[in-house]
Amino acid sequence: CAGVKRTTGQHPGGIVVLPAGDEITNYTPVQRPADDPGSDFVTTHFDYHAIENCLVKLDILGHDDPTMIRLLTEMTGKDIWEIRLDDPAVLSLFQGPEALGLDKAAAGVETGTLGVPEFGTGFVRGMLMDTLPATFSDLLRISGFSHGTDVWLGNIRDILRQKLGTMKEVIGCRDDIMLTLIQAGLEPRHGFRIMERVRRGKGLAREDEQAMEEAGVPDWYIGSCQKIKYLFPKAHAVAYVTMAFRIAWFKIYEPLAFYAATFSVRGGLDGLIAGGGLPAVEKAMGEIQVRREHKEASARDEESYTSLELAREMLLRGLAFAPVSLERSAAGRYLIEDGRLRIPFMALPGLGLEAAQGIVRARAEKPYRSAEDLRRRGRLGEKLTEALRQYGALGDLPQSDQQSLF
Repeated sequence: CAGVKRTTGQHPGGIVVLPAGDEITNYTPVQRPADDPGSDFVTTHFDYHAIENCLVKLDILGHDDPTMIRLLTEMTGKDIWEIRLDDPAVLSLFQGPEALGLDKAAAGVETGTLGVPEFGTGFVRGMLMDTLPATFSDLLRISGFSHGTDVWLGNIRDILRQKLGTMKEVIGCRDDIMLTLIQAGLEPRHGFRIMERVRRGKGLAREDEQAMEEAGVPDWYIGSCQKIKYLFPKAHAVAYVTMAFRIAWFKIYEPLAFYAATFSVRGGLDGLIAGGGLPAVEKAMGEIQVRREHKEASARDEESYTSLELAREMLLRGLAFAPVSLERSAAGRYLIEDGRLRIPFMALPGLGLEAAQGIVRARAEKPYRSAEDLRRRGRLGEKLTEALRQYGALGDLPQSDQQSLF
């Protein structure tokens, strides 16, 4: 193996499972992250696909939604298990923003799902406008459309627009295929095999097509199966949509908590712009739109635009931000204070997590006496301290500890 090693990168969510009493070195050499012999972790040296026939690998993925729900329950005391998944007002958000007290034309938005996980992106909002979902089951199919490959564009969207099939008939998740084929009369094992081929992007074998045709499955359905490259599992869609629906409930009934949790967990909002209110937010959105038209918008611009859209919606609903305050702001979380959202230190340009936490930690020990005291105890550079003053975060805090006697 000498000279083989090229990298010690690791994915923190990729866990290889061994039989009890076995050793990983029976299958692959191992290495330690960053060549640190004292590390508690070892990583497999071979690519997983070289050992996938003998070992199981789990992808333990991080997800923002449970964090959001935890924050929302902490802020409101609401028991999420009490939220009905057929709440009419929440369901209406997927067709329009009226439940938020907004008019489509005046607000410039077609749906009420900005900031709602899985349903807030421009791509999925377009699906919502095309399908106008009315039930939880419809939302599951839309989740399948958005997570699948070659499922929506050039496939299901065309079927729906041409009225060849309805939302209840088209393929959303992989389970839909097996259930539809069993109901059509195919033997369950055969329906399962067809589902497995389609969801892996292998299309249909000729004998599968013949069996489906004999069972009276429509041509458009067979053609749809041939185009699909990957299909989402329904159980996964149920988990995602259930969390998204519960979060959307807070958007209607606990709006300040919803916006506070969303901006805290997802970040991306410039505190200076947000603190300037609706005119500043719309001006920043307009500038990004101009860069988009000239094909000059960066990935950072796109991320910022998503946050600004949500901030604009919040402000249109009559809610407001409170500016960054040396005495009141948190390091990274937006706090609900007197009916407003207090902007955290990290939302200011150039102020990272470590500096923000340093400010809050030293403030908890005793109040700051001056900008000089802030620099010393908060361990900030002169440039950052001056920036905080320009942002108005320091209020009337004196520049120095020294006092004039005259």
